Amino acid sequence: MFGRRWLEMTWRDGLFCHWPVDPAVVDETLPERLTVATHDGDAYLGVVAFVMDDIRPRGVPFGLSFPELNLRTYVEGPSGPGVYFYNLDADDRLGVAVARRLFALPYYRAEMSATRRDDGAVRFRSRRTHRGVTDARFDATYGPAGEPFAAEPGSLAAFLLENYRFYADGNRLYRGEIAHEPWTLREGTADLRENTLFEANGFERPAGEPLVHYAEPVDVSADRLRRA
Repeated sequence: MFGRRWLEMTWRDGLFCHWPVDPAVVDETLPERLTVATHDGDAYLGVVAFVMDDIRPRGVPFGLSFPELNLRTYVEGPSGPGVYFYNLDADDRLGVAVARRLFALPYYRAEMSATRRDDGAVRFRSRRTHRGVTDARFDATYGPAGEPFAAEPGSLAAFLLENYRFYADGNRLYRGEIAHEPWTLREGTADLRENTLFEANGFERPAGEPLVHYAEPVDVSADRLRRA
């Protein structure tokens, strides 16, 4: 159950790229108490880029903004279904340090930019600068295509995007809860010029083109992390 709304923010310029993979490829990478979640027999690896805008404690009138880039999969855990992150790269030195030290999240510092063009497309670039970890780079231009829609319950889009819980594997298993209105989605286009997140996390690059969604901005509330 979602507890106190500890942080508030807006997520915008959301890119979701997903590749189907053999569930065994994912399952062997998960910590104890988590198992891979599938849709029609497939597990999924997702590269997600967006801007976290106006991040602030509840009741504070102003906050921080920075881009974030992550590689994720979808799992079943002791508190129910959720997202499992392999990495969260962000252009915020203080936020990365706090998230790593206090919340066991796999955050890494990176130089990042997200620039919206006049035609509505977004140029998103990231270069990991965190010392002592594998390099990771990403460079893409993406944007919406088609009419807005909401994911139907039980659909692949709902499985991939309508997730309100995540798990973190620190010195023990943690869970976090978020709350927001259902995504307003569009089919998306993405020119992925560079993407080394798979290799940085020990995966072979999945075959084929990804399923691409673009997400409209959404206001988000986040609870604090708790033991799973």
